[in-house]
Amino acid sequence: MLKFGIFDHLDSDGRPLGALLASRLRLLELIEREGYDGYHLAEHHSTPLGMASSPSVFLAAAIARTQRIRLGPLVYVLPLYHPLRLYEEICMLDHLSGGRLMVGVGRGGALLEHQRFGIDPAAAPAMYHEAFAVLMRAFESEVLDFDGRFYRYKDYVVQAKPVQRPHPPIWYGAPNAEAIGWAAPRSINVVSLGPSARAQAISERYVQEWRALGRNIDTLPMIGITRHIVVAETDAEAQRIATTAYAHWREAMDWIWRRAGAAFTLQDIYPADFASLAAIGHGIAGSPTTVRDYVARLQQEAGINYLLCQMVFGDMSDTDAARSLTLFSREVMPAFAG
Repeated sequence: MLKFGIFDHLDSDGRPLGALLASRLRLLELIEREGYDGYHLAEHHSTPLGMASSPSVFLAAAIARTQRIRLGPLVYVLPLYHPLRLYEEICMLDHLSGGRLMVGVGRGGALLEHQRFGIDPAAAPAMYHEAFAVLMRAFESEVLDFDGRFYRYKDYVVQAKPVQRPHPPIWYGAPNAEAIGWAAPRSINVVSLGPSARAQAISERYVQEWRALGRNIDTLPMIGITRHIVVAETDAEAQRIATTAYAHWREAMDWIWRRAGAAFTLQDIYPADFASLAAIGHGIAGSPTTVRDYVARLQQEAGINYLLCQMVFGDMSDTDAARSLTLFSREVMPAFAG
């Protein structure tokens, strides 16, 4: 069985911010109606790649517009947060959603953004690990004392606990299979970018670690991969939409590197145009049949049980996005339900 979620940078499409946010909330209502399992929102700063610079604020609005779908950041960029303030936000969102929150955590993928906040990129990994430890301690404790390199707290009385105990499902962007030794004992859901072979190695390692822990394979966490996907009635129409929208999105993706005069570090994952993206298997644009065949191959090659579909991006119109989401849910997803 393969489950499906939506991954969203909420990148700028050229409209005023209010119009963009309102549009995405309307599409999110459609995403829920069409049966997607989750909605995952990226966090970026000082770049057109991400206009939801406070994921918690957008997710609070999304929670009010939905009833079933699970929602969460992918990821909260932990070095940019006071971890106990973030803990309190997580508890509030989990209660507002009735226990539908997912919590993605990471150091952040574009360390140039950290510099904009005055944070030394070299310190970001250590800050991430320490902030994560604070979060986990708060979930477990009634009173928290913490004496770290970056964070020090004394007699923090934990007034709130989340609905989901001990905490909402945790998500992590796994860079390689070696990261699974940390993720598996904690039952952390993982997602990867890039080649199917990397996802396959991550999946195989997760299964191996899970069995070594003596756990039932039926309870295996989500092992996902992200892909740009556009569906239309014909291959030609889908490729036309994807080509234009991806060009706009790709310009936003490498904007912060260009601004800093630095080399773009994700060229091998996100090449310059959609045809090149599709050629290396990192995206697909086509009719429902074409896309269904692609997803079947991807599931077999990558060993995933969750596909994070990036289906609204660039300057794609709301009409094209809604049609793509609906065709995918009704003519692609049912083939993987059993």
